[in-house]
Amino acid sequence: MLYLDHAATGGFKPAAVINAVTAALKQCANPGRSGHRLSLACAERVLSCRMLLSELFGGYGYERTVFTRSCTEALDLALFGILKEGDHVVTTSLEHNSVLRPLEELKRRKVIEYDVAPLKDNRFSKDAVLSLLKKNTRLVAVTSASNVTGEAPDLKSLRSSLPPEILLLVDGAQGGGHLPLNMKELGIDFLALAGHKGLYAMQGAAALLFSERVGPSPLLFGGTGSESFSLLMPDFYPDRLEAGTLSYPAICSLYEGALIVKAKREENFEKLLHLTTALIASLKTMEDYEIFSNPNGSGIVSFRHREIQSEELAGILSEKYDICVRGGLHCAPLVHRAMGTFPEGLVRVSFSPRESLRDVQTLLRALKKR
Repeated sequence: MLYLDHAATGGFKPAAVINAVTAALKQCANPGRSGHRLSLACAERVLSCRMLLSELFGGYGYERTVFTRSCTEALDLALFGILKEGDHVVTTSLEHNSVLRPLEELKRRKVIEYDVAPLKDNRFSKDAVLSLLKKNTRLVAVTSASNVTGEAPDLKSLRSSLPPEILLLVDGAQGGGHLPLNMKELGIDFLALAGHKGLYAMQGAAALLFSERVGPSPLLFGGTGSESFSLLMPDFYPDRLEAGTLSYPAICSLYEGALIVKAKREENFEKLLHLTTALIASLKTMEDYEIFSNPNGSGIVSFRHREIQSEELAGILSEKYDICVRGGLHCAPLVHRAMGTFPEGLVRVSFSPRESLRDVQTLLRALKKR
């Protein structure tokens, strides 16, 4: 099988990640819930992961590094935790439903209003974002890399153009682990991460990092292992936002994955840029295909056949050639509407650094035969 659906979930897990999960399952206590030696050892590992993520992404310390079950939960925690009645939000057509649906729900509840910045020539437009700002704009929400095209907005330029009082939320689901996302250098207030994609971790490992300018309220309420005498959630982070038992195996996998990213991110970026460049160049020579991606370091290339619908073509690749890609809308309907690919969607190929040019050629042979 040739697995080329890493943007949905990373299909390759390094040995260090697998070993860490296995060890955690063999001997696992509840971190932060007891005073015995094993519980304390687990708590130390959890703390080490917080510190590593904060270092890797230029965060604001372990206290402001909160674990969640998914990047979706991290985004919900940021949006529902900070936005108040009367706030206005600007987002973009590139966004995933993990951003769009929380905003729509907050609008439905009459808490906020939001506007969506259109694309310009099928690409992110900073000017379009700036044109939608209002006096009550509280937050701008933008992806680190489109899960459809792989495009990475210039976050530094966007931040420098925004009024300082406006918060910047970045969905790091696709860019996290692939791109140099430094919160302090880029002026990011919220960074949501999906561990199971570019960070090599297992599913169920995710995080929200946030700056000292924000103080999000909890979504969940319950036990934290701290201040058990009180019926209120603790008023300090990360405990305030982490009700319930953490997934210790998932956090161990995220720790090992983040160590690998720390050592190899630049090398892996170049590999993914090389693979996407090669695939796009070859697809351009095939008259039946239309390409919607530029070479990128997130490993994503989306295209469509001029006669075969995307989900049908993805099915052919799976059933006849044992190649795993994704067809359809990729949970990002607005970008497809903007590019004119709604409702059929696109075929998305997404590489990991483990693939090679040989794998690109295998895919191309299948696409020629289809």
